[in-house]
Amino acid sequence: MQVISLRTAQENLETIFEHVYQNHEPHIVNIENHQNVVILSLDDYNSWTETNYLLSSPKNAERLLNSLKKAREGQVFERELIEE
Repeated sequence: MQVISLRTAQENLETIFEHVYQNHEPHIVNIENHQNVVILSLDDYNSWTETNYLLSSPKNAERLLNSLKKAREGQVFERELIEE
């Protein structure tokens, strides 16, 4: 994650937007005497928001992390979908 000044952001906004979108790398804009802001692509924002939602329930987070662990260990199998 890169930290840039407000002036740099203003002077290079289109280039920064392209970099953020193509590389999935947010940028922090440092604004003197104010709180900083983050430039983040909408796709990445939506992904982070969904991940946060899915992990907000301790039980769901446990199930997801357990599933990832099993997948990494090769404990996966395929099932036929039930068609209605």
